[in-house]
Amino acid sequence: MALRNTMMNFSSRAIHTSAICNQIIKLTRLRVVDNSDIGKQAMVEGKPPKCIHIYNKIGVGYIGDKVLVAIKGEKKKGILVGLKQNQKTKVPKFDSNNIVLIDDSGTPLGTRIHVPIPHILRTILKNKTHAKGADYTKLIAIATRFV
Repeated sequence: MALRNTMMNFSSRAIHTSAICNQIIKLTRLRVVDNSDIGKQAMVEGKPPKCIHIYNKIGVGYIGDKVLVAIKGEKKKGILVGLKQNQKTKVPKFDSNNIVLIDDSGTPLGTRIHVPIPHILRTILKNKTHAKGADYTKLIAIATRFV
């Protein structure tokens, strides 16, 4: 009986019951896709930024959401521009979770975005731009390629 329980415990350890988490939540690693200095240094050193807060009500990041990241011992804000998770129709799915770093006023820290960004991001960020708040139109202006 003891041998049977031991074998059952040993074999059950190899079974994973949790689902694959392919959404942006806290402590998710992200990839900086602009040419900001702090982003380039972090990616070269192999220490990508980690998400520490998502600025929405549900706590799961979607395309166009603003997030707070920890990068090289500092806290920076960023906009999610490409996600691995399953998207709505006509929104492309990317191979990595991409982010563009911004300052508090919504101005990007870099001057160029290296990867294509989804075309629907134009309408999403246009709705989130307020007269007194952050201005995300500059982020769309530095993008060179759209998908």
